Amino acid sequence: MVITSVSNEQVKNIIQLKEKAKARKASGCFVVEGMKMFREIPSGMLVRLYVSETFLQEHAKEAGAFDYQVLADGIFKKISDTVTPQGVLAVVRQKTDTVDEILEKRNREKSCIVVLDRLQDPGNLGTIIRTGEGAGISGVIMSRDCVDIYSPKVIRATMGSIFRVPFAVADDLPCAVAALKEQGVTTYAAHLHGKIYHQEQFASDCAFLIGNEAQGLSGEISEMADCLVKIPMEGKVESLNAAVAASILMYTQKFQK
Repeated sequence: MVITSVSNEQVKNIIQLKEKAKARKASGCFVVEGMKMFREIPSGMLVRLYVSETFLQEHAKEAGAFDYQVLADGIFKKISDTVTPQGVLAVVRQKTDTVDEILEKRNREKSCIVVLDRLQDPGNLGTIIRTGEGAGISGVIMSRDCVDIYSPKVIRATMGSIFRVPFAVADDLPCAVAALKEQGVTTYAAHLHGKIYHQEQFASDCAFLIGNEAQGLSGEISEMADCLVKIPMEGKVESLNAAVAASILMYTQKFQK
């Protein structure tokens, strides 16, 4: 059967999951869209697959390996986040790690954890997760008041890394930072009053603390850091985008000898 109405309960559920963090939290699910993201979904996390009529005509063999529901092309376009929908959308189970799990699984000989304090831009969070995978980080820890990691814009920006990079949402970020320090992780805060980053020999087991785009790190988190570091600016630029700054620090630590 082809779903042809936006008033269909399944369609309304998809819209809720895409638009409301509360609905995602209550259901423990989120939505991914597009072929690349669909192919990245780990076994056991797929809840329901939705395809457009046109997609089914072109990819019947691939879709046939799954239990799927067909949406009329017009309905699919209405619920899609993209201008040119690819015709495949999936409802996926959320995965959750804890701070302790990230610490336990890290390789202490070469580990980098990124800690995010009140980050609000979905593109920044998604890019940090994607770049973090490339840099081989051990995980991401974020404060509860960061942007919802399961929002469609964050998911899209991760380009599939959401399924592979461990992450934890901390109810109490200072306690999480304290736990890192207790485990011997050296903490570096990205801060305007820090020393120039490339003059610092980063520890092989470290964490970078990245703050809110407008306000930076809170005073409490900054004071907990073992070291403050900054990326020098020329011209009239005061600071870099949070994702760019995190990327520079992650890759510097990765390739330092």
